[in-house]
Amino acid sequence: MTVARLTIVESKLFARDAMSLVMGVAFPALLLLALGLAIPGFRDPADELGGLRPIDVYAPIVLAMAIATTGVSTLPAYLATYRERGVLRRLATTPVGPVRLLGAQLAVNGAATLVAAVLAVAVATAGFGVDLPRQPLGFLLAFLLGTGAMFAVGLLIAAVAPRARTASGIGMLVYFPMLFFAGMWTPGPVMPDAVRRVSDFTPLGAASQAMQEAWTGGFPSVLHLGVLAAYLLGLGALAARLFRWS
Repeated sequence: MTVARLTIVESKLFARDAMSLVMGVAFPALLLLALGLAIPGFRDPADELGGLRPIDVYAPIVLAMAIATTGVSTLPAYLATYRERGVLRRLATTPVGPVRLLGAQLAVNGAATLVAAVLAVAVATAGFGVDLPRQPLGFLLAFLLGTGAMFAVGLLIAAVAPRARTASGIGMLVYFPMLFFAGMWTPGPVMPDAVRRVSDFTPLGAASQAMQEAWTGGFPSVLHLGVLAAYLLGLGALAARLFRWS
């Protein structure tokens, strides 16, 4: 079975998982919609945000959340489930091989992240008049590196978690601190300096700030792009070294 065929099969399984569809694909756009409609002043310019509206600042933060949801929640849980049920071990004895399944999972979760991002951007632009990223190439680079870095985190979780429940638990322990440093509760422009300096060196914080920089017209900083590349390469290599098929 080819990677393309496996990807189709895994896509169908993903589509049948209501929780993955809601949380991984629909929730970022729904959250942005709720924030824009329910919170007074969310669509009004704020001096502490440099004249931007809160909805403008939260658009890239919500995209970072979409990346984190698939990267450290959905992806490691699926892979750990397959290992726990012996699927990876059985595939290792067939011409298909477990590496192809891993590739299919990365493709499916990558596509889910992209769809979630497109939906969130559509809500932001069509619903609340948020401008599209003014530096599209820089934004795309930040988004791709951010996705790769968080997927590397997810693969490392899958590599060390013996069971699906453990993978889900570790994923949640990582997920919420990552969201904090991405600015979900305190956006980057109003973060205390010490917190923001720490955020610069976390994968989701760097991704959120890099996308914010590109959204407002600048090219993402070398620091943020370098941090993302380091996580992608470093944790990706470590996950490959530690990953067990059984």
